[in-house]
Amino acid sequence: MDIRPANEQGAKKPVLKKSGRSEQLVAMTYLFLALGSLLLHFLFRLKIFQLPGNWTNFSVRFSLAVFFAFVALAFTKMLEWVVARRSHTKGIRYNLIRLMRLLGFIVVALVAISFLFANWYTAAVSLGLISLILGFALQTPISSLIGWFYIVIRTPYKVGDRIQIDDFTGDVVEINYLDTTLWEFHGDYLSNDLPSGRLIRFPNSLALNSAVFNYSWKKFPYIWNEIPFHVAYESDLSFVEATLKAVTKKILGEGMVENVSRLKELIEQTPVDELEIKEYPFVTFRINANTWVEVSVTYLVEPKRASSIRSLIIKDAIPALLKEPDRVMFPKSNAR
Repeated sequence: MDIRPANEQGAKKPVLKKSGRSEQLVAMTYLFLALGSLLLHFLFRLKIFQLPGNWTNFSVRFSLAVFFAFVALAFTKMLEWVVARRSHTKGIRYNLIRLMRLLGFIVVALVAISFLFANWYTAAVSLGLISLILGFALQTPISSLIGWFYIVIRTPYKVGDRIQIDDFTGDVVEINYLDTTLWEFHGDYLSNDLPSGRLIRFPNSLALNSAVFNYSWKKFPYIWNEIPFHVAYESDLSFVEATLKAVTKKILGEGMVENVSRLKELIEQTPVDELEIKEYPFVTFRINANTWVEVSVTYLVEPKRASSIRSLIIKDAIPALLKEPDRVMFPKSNAR
């Protein structure tokens, strides 16, 4: 596990490249290099250059291998450009580009093997022995690579999602073939969900054997949050409830009512039944052990706005309750 401040790592938050001329320019460069390699291939076959010994056959195979390698790289780069132009979400676009780069690398590796081994049987045996040795030596990286395939195919999380996995919480900023990088929030030095400024890097194999809590579900990107207020027994609890509801609705807007309805529809599409979804927002009461009443207002909020929305509700709710000292009394008033 790698947990270091971002300024110590010299790392910046990765930004996905958008479609532009850079991908096209690189692809065209690869194509020109491929054509040059093909031209050399025919020149070597025609024996324009007088090379000693077996160097002629070597040059013919080598130039042809380079040609196919550059064609594969150019094709991969053009596919990246096409994907970047489409209206895919950021996370899906990121995964597709990573997958295409891996496939391009595999194709180039196969071309290199075919160049080094003219006999495919010898190449297969050699590759099998190398794979067997590397399999024992590189078990952890291989399991992380398998974890990467799992993340791409099953998508327990993608770039931009806010997740919790094991003891780590943060926003996913990069998914490499072997590890994932989070932009941490909360952390050891904060009591809220603001970014801590640290990057967390963990192996992808962790996604195979740990629960992943994703706060950025595409179908319903909201979570329930609650704020407790403590009032004395003598308070007008109906007034407290009405005030907290009014303040919460004012800050979050009436659009959240539609989100509650959407949540009910999603639950109806599942085998889950007898699950009560209360009207938004709702207030609950319970007796605190320190002889006061704990009043909690519960509401829906986007995960990345939870801290700011909580602060706004508290800043508006407390003055609204203090305007009616005869109806709302706080626990410290009992000490007078």
